[in-house]
Amino acid sequence: MPDLFGHAWSRGELARRVGRIDQVAGVRLVTLGDGGARGVRMLEFRTGTGFAFDVLVDRAFDIGRCELRGVPLAWISGVGVEGPWYSEPEGLGFFRTFGGGLLVTCGIEHSLFMAKDTAAQYHYPPKQTETFGLHGRISNRPARLVGYGERWDGDECVLYADGETQVATVFGEQLVLRRRIEARIGASRLHVHDVVENVGHDRTPHMLLYHVNAGFPVVDEGAEILVAATGATARGDHAVEGYRRLAAPAAGFVEQVFEHELGGEPDGSVPAAVVNRRLGVGLYQVFDRAQLPHHFVWRTLGEGTYVVGIEPCTNRTAGRLDARERGELIELAAGESRSYDLELGALDGNAEIDRFAGRVERATV
Repeated sequence: MPDLFGHAWSRGELARRVGRIDQVAGVRLVTLGDGGARGVRMLEFRTGTGFAFDVLVDRAFDIGRCELRGVPLAWISGVGVEGPWYSEPEGLGFFRTFGGGLLVTCGIEHSLFMAKDTAAQYHYPPKQTETFGLHGRISNRPARLVGYGERWDGDECVLYADGETQVATVFGEQLVLRRRIEARIGASRLHVHDVVENVGHDRTPHMLLYHVNAGFPVVDEGAEILVAATGATARGDHAVEGYRRLAAPAAGFVEQVFEHELGGEPDGSVPAAVVNRRLGVGLYQVFDRAQLPHHFVWRTLGEGTYVVGIEPCTNRTAGRLDARERGELIELAAGESRSYDLELGALDGNAEIDRFAGRVERATV
C-alpha cells in the first residue's frame, strides 16, 4: 500500500479521496520551450513523498533534476539541459552538453577517456579505425518514448516509463539501449533497468558507465562518501587519504578520481551514497557487482562546479585500450544483449543514513 501523509492507503481508500491519482503522484510529459533546452521532451515523476525527478526523453532517458521535498539531491552543471542536437562528440566535446543531473549514461559503444581503436570488424576498408570522444554518444541521443504512466498491482502503484535509444552507423556499431524507469508511489527511490542489445550483424565492443551526480546541499563541507569498498586507488597524483570527507568549494580545484576495490552483499549488491548528516539528507545507489564490476568516485570540489559522482562501470578507469589489452573489453555478438540494474534514492533523516551506513559497513568484506 502507498505510504502517504503518515498513513498506508489501499487503492480503494485513495480512490474515495481523489478523482485522479495525479492529485498525489504521477508522471507527466512536458516539452521545454526556451534556450538550449527548447524542444526537449521530459517526463516529470512525483511519488507523493516529496521525491520528484525528471526523465529527459531526448537525452537517452537520463535523469535530470531530482529532489526530496524541495531539497536538491542532484548536481546541475553550468550548461543545464541542452538539446542533443548541439552535441560535439569529438574529443572533450561531451562537456559542451554535460548538463549534469542525477544520472548521465556514458556509452554504449564507448565510455571513459578518448581512444582510437580498430574498426576492422565492420568490413569497410576506408575505415580501419574508429576515434571515440569522451564517454561515447549515448547521452546525446534522443530516445523513442515507448510508454509511461502508472500501473496498479493490487494495492501497490508503480509509476513507469519505457524508452529506446539507438547508437548506430552504417559500417559500424548498431546498438540499442532499452530502458525502463520505475518508482513506487509512497517511496523515495527509483529503479533503472537497462538492456543493451547488438541489433547488427558484427561483433561490437560495448562499454557502460552510470554517471550519478550528487550536488549541493547534499555535497557540502563535512559531507561523507559511503561505499562498500575495501580500498581505493587514486587516478592521478592526489592523495587517497581522506577522500571520503568533503570540503568547501576551492578556487582552481582540479578534478580527482578514485577507483574502488569493491565489497558487496551476499547477493552481489553494492551500496554507496553521499550523505550530509548536518542536514539529515543523502543520495544513495545500489548496483550489481556482477553486472558492473568497477566503481569510481569523481570529486570536483571547485567553485561553481561542486559535485561528487558515484559511478558504477563495466570497465576500469584506464579505459578502452587497457580493457582490450587485458581481455576485459565486452564484445556483443549479433543479437546478444546485456542487462543492468541500478537503484537510486533519497536518505531522509539521520536514522535512515545510519541504517544505510550499517549496510555499507556489513558489505565491506
